[in-house]
Amino acid sequence: MEIFLVRHTETSCEKGICYGQSDVSLAEPFDLIFENITSQLPSEAILFSSPLKRCVILAKYIQSQIKTISYQEDERLMEMNFGDWEMKNWNSIPPEQLNPWMEDFVNVSAVNGESFVELHERVGAFLAEQLSKKTDKSIIIVAHAGVIRSFLCHQTSLPLKDAFQNKADFGQVIKIEL
Repeated sequence: MEIFLVRHTETSCEKGICYGQSDVSLAEPFDLIFENITSQLPSEAILFSSPLKRCVILAKYIQSQIKTISYQEDERLMEMNFGDWEMKNWNSIPPEQLNPWMEDFVNVSAVNGESFVELHERVGAFLAEQLSKKTDKSIIIVAHAGVIRSFLCHQTSLPLKDAFQNKADFGQVIKIEL
């Protein structure tokens, strides 16, 4: 099974803002970047997307350019929930909250948010569900850096503490075979 992991393009958020599950939009223009992304994808696929608009905008474009057997938005593909830190500048988060998370983002969650382990569990549940369907069709997943890093940890058995070794740039397409 071929899975294409696609990270959304750059957002309209200013640099340094923590925007995990906040529903921010994409920086424009993005048409040429979208064309480049689509050129790296199969001509027919099953399409999944995070329901956050920065992914949905790209997913709908992909859907208009290739034959999609089905399209579904899935909350398990949302970025990490940063709770009280959402839409705050990283530098304004109190060090007594931020430092424990920076030292162990795998197990420590943002205040009223989630840890990377929790994100990894929901991504794993999505992946297990899709693998149980045993399709021979390619799957395209439009998601976020944290979700993509989690997928790659599942695929390579990379320890979660090393997840940031998995590159996930804006607009990047990563093909994996399962």
